[in-house]
Amino acid sequence: MDRQGAVGRLRAAVEAYARTHLADEKRWCVALSGGPDSLALTAVAAALRPTTALIVDHALQDDSAAVAETARKQALTLGCVDARVLCVQVGPAGPGGGPEAAARTARYAALEEARGGDPVLLAHTLDDQAETVLLGLGRGSGGRSIAGMRPHDPPWCRPLLTVRRAVTHAACAELGLTPWQDPHNSDRRFTRTRLRLEVLPLLEDVLGGGVAEALARTATALREDTDMIDALAAQALPGARTDSGLRPAALAALPDAVRRRVIRGWLLAEGATGLTDKQIRGVDALITAWRGQGGVAVGSSLRGQRLIAGRRDGVLTLWREPV
Repeated sequence: MDRQGAVGRLRAAVEAYARTHLADEKRWCVALSGGPDSLALTAVAAALRPTTALIVDHALQDDSAAVAETARKQALTLGCVDARVLCVQVGPAGPGGGPEAAARTARYAALEEARGGDPVLLAHTLDDQAETVLLGLGRGSGGRSIAGMRPHDPPWCRPLLTVRRAVTHAACAELGLTPWQDPHNSDRRFTRTRLRLEVLPLLEDVLGGGVAEALARTATALREDTDMIDALAAQALPGARTDSGLRPAALAALPDAVRRRVIRGWLLAEGATGLTDKQIRGVDALITAWRGQGGVAVGSSLRGQRLIAGRRDGVLTLWREPV
């Protein structure tokens, strides 16, 4: 580690992030698991502004309550003005993901409810971003997925996306902190764990290093492109709308990427969930390759129903059907 030290590097990253994204915020929350990333972030955050630590207990491991209570005490010792354990019940895995996705949904809902209007700092690192990009590549889910996590997606704030995981571990050592080691992080049944322990080290070896940084740069570049297409789609959507849906002729005149982004935004606004690139392209074919085919089914936010996108009376429209 350089002369600045791990804690100094983390502090500099959080200060720079705060100047850019949170200059008007007087206080913030930090999502604390007790692991090295979030523990190091909590230590730095509490030294900069009044900080509330929010610890989510998913109750998925036998000792989860004890782990959460230890993290709560550590947060107060580090100077947090408050530290709360949020107990959640993780629902069944939905069609869009496994138990990890279900736990994430429960966690974010709990954090949203508890944050009291304050921004929430999340301890995702550059290594997490690289893993996210690889997951997106493997799933073939389009540029938006490969663009990874946004640094600032209010109220969610990720000030450590430029920092390697090794720095947070070193910061805990510098501060004399004993972080919790999540056994899931070494359980090779989880795809992300295998990416971390097997795939990324192999890529680093084969490609000569710097792979994680390169994947993070790729995410940034794609996110910039995605933001531009989103803006173009937002401008195009009002001109394509009708009272009952979208006008195919107006959509057909748009560039391919913009048209599909308009379709995606429309579907989400109408209650679609778990959209895949395949589904969006299927709806797109109702515009670009129309030959009287049936509609395309997508997930719905209403339990027991699915949304169908199809053409009726010359308009691209949506209707619901029971599952």
